[in-house]
Amino acid sequence: MGLVGPGDPLTLEPLAGGVSSDIFKATWPRGTACVKRALPKLKVAADWQAPVERNRWEVEWMRVVATIEPDAVPHVLGDAPAEGLFAMAFLDPDDHPVWKAQLRDGVIDPGVAREVGRRLAHIHGATARDPSIPSRFATDHIFVPIRLEPYLSATARAHPDLAATFDALIDVTLTTKRALVHGDVSPKNILVGPAGPVFLDAECAWFGDPAFDLAFCLNHLLLKCLWRPQWWPRYLDCFAALHGTYLGRVTWEPREEMEARVARLLPALFLARVDGKSPVEYITDDRDRDRIRRVARQLLGHPVARLSHVSETWRAEIGTHGKRP
Repeated sequence: MGLVGPGDPLTLEPLAGGVSSDIFKATWPRGTACVKRALPKLKVAADWQAPVERNRWEVEWMRVVATIEPDAVPHVLGDAPAEGLFAMAFLDPDDHPVWKAQLRDGVIDPGVAREVGRRLAHIHGATARDPSIPSRFATDHIFVPIRLEPYLSATARAHPDLAATFDALIDVTLTTKRALVHGDVSPKNILVGPAGPVFLDAECAWFGDPAFDLAFCLNHLLLKCLWRPQWWPRYLDCFAALHGTYLGRVTWEPREEMEARVARLLPALFLARVDGKSPVEYITDDRDRDRIRRVARQLLGHPVARLSHVSETWRAEIGTHGKRP
């Protein structure tokens, strides 16, 4: 990539990251960078394969978003598509903490959730109006194996009585083409920087249904209610702040239609985090898994069209059964 000169000393320090890539902090005399290399097999127990070429579209997503919300992405320093890797600016964790870590530790700010919602809606709205996006991000061949198969198809196999419901959700998601989708909007992939939230890990970048991004992020705020049950009302405050801000900025389609798709998809993703290929690591108690299954199956069997109804159903489950000791 031309970042390091011949003979320059180079240090590569492995960084903790997700399951889909090797990530390093690179340091050399003239600079630092975060270097990311996609893996062909993700680091989970299930056999989860994904094309390494996804790095190409992750870089492209970051470059597109830099023209819409410059503070929402790290600066891309260089890429090597043939090797499945790229380099971006290294953001110091001292002033760019991970949102997931903040939520874990009780730093639960609805203002951060509102800004995540605002930036996400701005990205979706701007790309919905860009006629170049559909051809630049025609990545169904990546989105299906890395998102729809491990989350929806795998969960349907674990709940065969819901297979028709999951098949319908997959069909709607795949055929709804509206905007540029990140595909992994999760608190673990959002840094809370001095200039606002920064989105990472757009390996699933895809022109498709923006409902997937909103549902994917809201799902994590529901799950956090079991991770730190003493703060569940505050997590639900963030849930309301995020979707309220986002939906208030939907202009590319009727917002009621967008909200209904999110409300139908969300319980499927909720169930996927206990019975899909990527179970959330902090839900370890069988009683908590059963609570998720109970609420998810209820909502999948009797779909709702409003996100407030999803959170009310989850709130009722928490309130009825009490907080886990």
